[in-house]
Amino acid sequence: MVNIEVTKGANENNLSVLRRFTKRVQSAGVLPIVRSKRYSQRFPSKNTRRAKTITYLKKKEVTAELIKLGKINEVSKFTRRR
Repeated sequence: MVNIEVTKGANENNLSVLRRFTKRVQSAGVLPIVRSKRYSQRFPSKNTRRAKTITYLKKKEVTAELIKLGKINEVSKFTRRR
C-alpha cells in the first residue's frame, strides 16, 4: 500500500497543497487500483466454505428426516418463489 503524504509549506495556501497532493496521488497510480477492486468479490475462505457446507448438509439431513416421517412432501429443487 502506498501512503502519500504532503506537508504544507510556510507561505503556501491550502489550495496549492491540495493540488500537489492530487498530483502525487495521480502519479502513484493508487486510484485505478482501488477502483478496480471496488466491485470485485473476494474468494470465500476455507473456513467460510466449510461452515456453509456443514449448514447445507444439516438442512438436507433435516429435510430428508421430515420427508421420511411424512410431515412434508418431497421438496422440488426448482420451486417458484413469490
